[in-house]
Amino acid sequence: MSRLPIIAGNWKMNNTIKETKELLTALIPLVKDAKCEVAVCVPYTSIAAAGDLLRGTNIKLGAENIHWADKGAFTGEISADMLKELNVEYVIVGHSERRQYFGETDETVNKRAKAALSKGIKPIICVGELLNERESGKTDEVVIRQTNGAFVGIDAAELKNIVIAYEPVWAIGTGKTATSEDADKTIAVIRNAVKELYGKGAADAMRIQYGGSMNAKNVAELMAMPNIDGGLIGGASLKAEDFKNVVLYR
Repeated sequence: MSRLPIIAGNWKMNNTIKETKELLTALIPLVKDAKCEVAVCVPYTSIAAAGDLLRGTNIKLGAENIHWADKGAFTGEISADMLKELNVEYVIVGHSERRQYFGETDETVNKRAKAALSKGIKPIICVGELLNERESGKTDEVVIRQTNGAFVGIDAAELKNIVIAYEPVWAIGTGKTATSEDADKTIAVIRNAVKELYGKGAADAMRIQYGGSMNAKNVAELMAMPNIDGGLIGGASLKAEDFKNVVLYR
């Protein structure tokens, strides 16, 4: 099945509004002829400015997190309605840094994903193993558990609005990258977990990104793999030329 690749930048805690405008102004013309879907997930303070610049372009607007409640006493969080009002189309949930530093669990990932879907925002659901889990041979067990947990109570009709990102935690921001074959093998395990939940057709249609230090040097090799449908890009998304080289990998 032909799946449209999606390359999404995750800016993390980078770029002021001024820097956001400068980066996107440079990026927009560079990727206007992209053969894949392009998105940038920006810090909360930059969402409005980014949305103004991206309107009418081929770059989709994304956020980096979302809360499961509609409103309430959740200091520092942001709701689906708040993101929807700013025309956010994608949101990252369950990023390894959220799991590692902020107590994210499979249950809260699931709740955030369902909150996004309820307001028409497409979650990019992140799964991936720690270094010690990889070294002890638990990679498959971990990504299957995280995938199953993320999709609890999600109807099959919503699957077209979901992207999965496989992020081996040991490869994020370290410069280390899984071999293309290893990445593809683990993504095939994730795809099979979706198959077990929803059937072969759903699994074949699910877009699954690779999120472990994908850059201009390795993107072509990774994207040549049959199960890899794009990338969730960290450091390489912070410079227009670097991100362009990933987006225009063909």
